[in-house]
This record gives sequence, C-alpha cells and structure tokens, in this order.
Amino acid sequence: MCQTIMTQTTPNGSDPILPCKEPMKYLQRSLCFTILALSLSLPTLAADPKTPIKKPARKARAISTAPVSLAIPGADLPGQAVYQVLLAEIALQRGESELAGKAYADLALRSRDPKVLERAIEIAAQTRHLERATEMARLWLDVEPTSKRAQQMLASVMIQSNQLDELAPNLIRMLELEKDALPENLLGLNRMFARNSDRQAVFKLIDKVCLPFFGIPEAHYAVSMAASSAGIYERALSEIQRALELRPDWEMAALLEAQLLSRESPAKAISFLQDFVVRNPGARDLQLNLARVLIAEKRYTEARQYFDQLLKDYPDKPEVVYSVALLALQQNDFVLAERLLKKMLTLDIPDKNPINYYLGQIAEEGKHNDEALAYYAKVGAGEHYFSALFRSAHVLASQGQLEAARKLLSETKTATPEEEVQVAITEASLLREAKQPQAAFELLDQLLAKQPEQPDLLYETALLAEKLGRIEVLESRLSKLIDLRPDSAQAYNALGYSYADRGLRLPEAQTLIEKALKLTPDDPFILDSLGWVLYRRGDLAGALTQLEQAYAKRDDPEIAAHIGEVLWALGRKADAQRTWHESQQKYPASDALLDTIKKFAP
Repeated sequence: MCQTIMTQTTPNGSDPILPCKEPMKYLQRSLCFTILALSLSLPTLAADPKTPIKKPARKARAISTAPVSLAIPGADLPGQAVYQVLLAEIALQRGESELAGKAYADLALRSRDPKVLERAIEIAAQTRHLERATEMARLWLDVEPTSKRAQQMLASVMIQSNQLDELAPNLIRMLELEKDALPENLLGLNRMFARNSDRQAVFKLIDKVCLPFFGIPEAHYAVSMAASSAGIYERALSEIQRALELRPDWEMAALLEAQLLSRESPAKAISFLQDFVVRNPGARDLQLNLARVLIAEKRYTEARQYFDQLLKDYPDKPEVVYSVALLALQQNDFVLAERLLKKMLTLDIPDKNPINYYLGQIAEEGKHNDEALAYYAKVGAGEHYFSALFRSAHVLASQGQLEAARKLLSETKTATPEEEVQVAITEASLLREAKQPQAAFELLDQLLAKQPEQPDLLYETALLAEKLGRIEVLESRLSKLIDLRPDSAQAYNALGYSYADRGLRLPEAQTLIEKALKLTPDDPFILDSLGWVLYRRGDLAGALTQLEQAYAKRDDPEIAAHIGEVLWALGRKADAQRTWHESQQKYPASDALLDTIKKFAP
C-alpha cells in the first residue's frame, strides 16, 4: 500500500579572546580560561541537578598599584612589562592573536607572575597553542604549588589537549583540596570528559581518580557512569550496586542501576524499581520513572496504579498531573485526560502550549470543532505550533471551509525551507481529500521546482501523479528518490506497490517491496504491499498470511479491502463480505473499500 506521509563564534570554535579595555588594569579583571566554556572546571560541575555543586567564593584579588616586581636582575623589567602588556592587548584588538600570545608567554616566563601566567594560558589555550598553555600552567604550579586556580587551569589544558594519562594525580589533588564539595565534584567527573570520544581512556582515568575515594558512594557512581559509557556493563553494574549499598535511598543511583538492568531485561529493571519504591515510598521520581517504564512495556494497568497513587499524594505537582493526563490520553480516557489537562492550565508552569494542543485534540475527537480551534489558536511558537496549525486547517476543511483552511496555511510565516514544505504538503492533503488531486499536484510541483531534490516533495508528487494517471512521473520521481535516499523504505514500497496494483513487472515489484520490508520489518503498509503482490502473482495462501499480519498491526480499510478480495478468490465469499462490512462500519467514507465492494457486488 502507498502511504502518504506528513513530516512534521569564532572560526576555530573557541571563545573570542577579549582585549583589555584598559591595558594597565588588565590584571584587575576576572579572567576566564575557556575549555568547554569553563563547564569543565571542577568546582562548577554537578551531575545531579538536585545537588548543585558547592561553588567556592572567588575572592577579589587586591592588585597593588605599584609596578609588578619582576625578578630578573639588571633589567628595567617594569617598563618592559608595561610595554609587552600594551603590545599584547593592542595586538588582540587588531586580531593578531599569535603576536599577543608570544608577548604574554615571553613576559610570563621572565616575570613568573601568576596573573601574567593566567592571561598567557588563556590566550594560548584559545588559540590552540596547547603545548605553550601546558608549559605556562606547569610553571604557575611551580610558582604557587597550592594554588587551586593553577591546578584547575592545568587540568583544563590537559583535558583540552587529551593528555589523560598524566591527568590523574592533578585531579586527585584538586578533589582533595575541596573536601566539602567532594561528593558533588566526583559526580561532575564524567561531564568533564563528555566530548572525549575515547570512552575506554576516560573510564581508565576516572577509575584511577576515584580509587582513593572508594567508600564514598559518589565515587562508585562516577566509575559506574564511565564504565557504562565505555560499554563495560558488568563493572558498571557492580559499581552502582556498591554505591547503593553505601547509600540505599539514593534515587539517582537507583535510576542508573535500572537503566543498566534494562539492557539485559526490562522485566528485571521493573522488578528492581518496584522493590526500591516499596523500601522508599517517598521516592517520587522513581515512581514516576517506574510508571513510564511500565507504559513502555505496555503494562498500562500497573502504570495507572502508580500514577493514581502519585496523583493522590501530589495532586498539584505538574509533572505528576501531566504524566497521568498523557497516560489517560494513551488509554483513550478522554474525560480524565481533559480534567487533568484543564487543571494543568491553573498550575504555575512555564509552557502551556502542549496543554492547549492536547486539549484541542480532545475537543476535536469529541467533534467540538469550535472549541478545538480555540485551543489550537492558543498554541504559540515551539514544538507543537505547526502540529496545531495543521490540525486547525483540517478541522476547518472538515467543516466545509476549505478556502479558510488554505488561507490559514498561506498566511503562515515559515522560517526554513523545511517548514515551507510541510505547510505546502498539508495544504495539498486538504486538496486531495477534497477530490482536487490536480490542484494538489500543481501546488507541490511548483515548490519542487525550487527544491528539486526535496525528498518529501518527490514522494508526495509521485503519489499524486499516480492518482492523475501520470505513471511516468510516478516512476521517475520515486526512482530519483531512491537514488537520493537508498534507505527510503517508503520509496521502494510505493514504487513496488504501484507496479503490483497495475499487474506490471511483478517480480521487480516484489523485489522492491521486499527491500522496503527489510528496511522496516514491521510496517503494516509494506506488509500489505507484499501481500498484494503475492496475490497478483497467484500465491493466495501467502498473500492472506501477509495481509492478516498487516491488519493485526493496523486496522486500515484498504488492508481490509485487500483481505476481502483474497478471501473472495479463495472461495470464502461470506468471510470476504463480513470483512468488508465490519471495516465499512468503521470507515464509511473509504474510497478503496467502497470501490472493492462495488467490484464484487452481486
């Protein structure tokens, strides 16, 4: 079956080096060494959003107004220092970062002043002179062995230059210096290396860094996270289990263990979470996650029990009310869903767009079209905006207001070519439903002329061309789509089905459909196409098997029409008529079904 688809700095990537507006006072600024926008500096990391890291207060440095004391005898270095600072900062203003970096590096090496060293490291790191930055950072530690800032800068440079083998001792020292923030800083270790693709090396480093702190649950958690990222799941599981032994009520660790267990068996993960919430009845987040996992496993009744209890315990918690509302929607309990979603509108939440969108869907389902349009109109910019717009257009068209629907779409401002395409495809679908395939084709064909390789336009115009009997356009556009997107199951399926439906090139049609099915094994429309080509080739038993599989996955009138036709060919005329009748009760306006019934009417 053919299916109509509606789809809904700087050059080197571093922060700019800012020149000092007042070169003589540059040391009075709070300098920021950028490595991952300083998110990798240990004191600012916290993996657990509920336990924000304790940030040590940064004391403002009192800078003497006297000339900087530089310890190289026999030279007029204060004057030279002023000159080099001016030279470097003016060079930065002119975009000559290489000159600025060399000037600061030379001054830093000769003066050994910590503030000059910090500026030199900043510039070297941002201009990717990482060897120079490392040299400056090591020199700073020689000058001030106990400086936390120097240790952070060295660690940052080593991370940026991927010097992981030498990093462990420095990280351990930094962790030991921040005793009060140790648990939070341990949790932040993995985030420091989020951009490093060598997950095995990161695991080995974090394992080494955390070893002196084993016995602290956060250390075991950090190692578990690193092991999981590296694919070492047995070690990851043992470490997170140790973390929970040390801190049995830790919800974040329980979530990680559940994720690891789910790799082996979702049932094991569910059982673990159920046991955890029994021992920790106040673990609201775990109960929410458990209910969501149950939904993913289609265990809706159990999920509803947890949600109902959560709703009873936390009747005004938006995340609870919203989750129960969505579950009710999934179970087609529109009365409960509507009540809870309307309650959401009374709660203090930052984004009410999805609430209005789902309320619009409920109203549309209940045929309250004016109410649905009112809700959809309240959906502003964001994830649901275009979905609400498209549904509004379909509601208007269903009321016989096709021109109003088209006007709504034509007046929509689009920001990207992709958005323009989706708006046009929606308008074309309204025209197709209004039995105006020629107008729909012309609309999309004009846009295709501007975007000749746009996949959705190629696909949609191909299907419309078939309705217009322009088979050469169908074949050329689907073939072009296959060339552009050799993994497009829909393109293979549409081309194969078009051949099968016309009884042409049946071996080739079956090959195309089987390619599509290999790409998307459980797609009911492709299963229907395979059944249909088998029917055309005379394999009635095989056709019926495939069609019944498709119908079990998707109650669709066209699939029902095909099943009935195969049953009729098998001599099971009563079964065929029953199948058509049952489907017609649900889909009285289906053209495919009506045409088939007329074809075989006595």
